[in-house]
Amino acid sequence: MGRTSDAREKILEAAASLLEQRGYSALGVAEICKTAGVPKGSFYYFFESKEALALVVIDEHWAAQRSDWIRILESDAPPLLRLRQLFEETEAAQRSGQNSCGTVSGCLFGNLTLEMSNHTEALRERLQQIFDAEVEMVEAVVAEALALGQVAVSDTHGAARSVVAQLEGQVMFAKLYNNTSHLTPLWANCLALLGADPTAASTPTLV
Repeated sequence: MGRTSDAREKILEAAASLLEQRGYSALGVAEICKTAGVPKGSFYYFFESKEALALVVIDEHWAAQRSDWIRILESDAPPLLRLRQLFEETEAAQRSGQNSCGTVSGCLFGNLTLEMSNHTEALRERLQQIFDAEVEMVEAVVAEALALGQVAVSDTHGAARSVVAQLEGQVMFAKLYNNTSHLTPLWANCLALLGADPTAASTPTLV
């Protein structure tokens, strides 16, 4: 049982790394198994298809990211400071990835959305659910800021969608140009989207 469990984890680890580096379409089961160091039979013991594997990778990635977002966005800090911390940690994570492998990896969800949203319905639906959840989490923070008079928006849901879209777009540009400096305007852009005071939550939350 120990070896069986180990094989599954090796497959998931290899798939997560390869999906991030190569995308979905160009990736085959044989390459995943070779990278994981497991026989092809092990793959089909755990996963009925590459799509099924990708869904598990997405779910595990989201579980980790959701935990981080909850930690940041549901903390006791003022609402705008929480949003700023989200952007700063996103930038720090992309910078760390670039330092370790030489390239900006971008967002797994964004990368797969651009590649697969019109081709694989199961992946499209799952990614849509994740982005909807992100928007919902950001909206709760925007609503708090609105109640405190810190932002000027008439539609908290639409504003939250714009914030998430801006975050994803800037990460995409950072990946495209392999340059994390494209993430620097995130906070100023967010304040503009929300009609907030440019000096709001101006104290950096990360060293």
